[in-house]
Amino acid sequence: MTGSQPGAAAGDAGPVADVRVVAGAPSPEELAAVVAVLQHQADQAAAAGPARVEVSPRVGWESAARGLRGPLPHGPGAWSRSLR
Repeated sequence: MTGSQPGAAAGDAGPVADVRVVAGAPSPEELAAVVAVLQHQADQAAAAGPARVEVSPRVGWESAARGLRGPLPHGPGAWSRSLR
């Protein structure tokens, strides 16, 4: 293994991520399994390309303004109309 990053392969040009164990004492085999799973997920995400975000207009049920109460009617008889 050669390269400027410790643990980097000779033809590896990808970014290197730091993995830090914050609790427990995993064995080297357990760490290798975790790194393999993370690498597989990263490879799949890179092969899929950038995530597509679809913006859809909000429907009435999702609108935040829907929860706001409209203005209260005022004037003669307004209190009786407010109960309808």
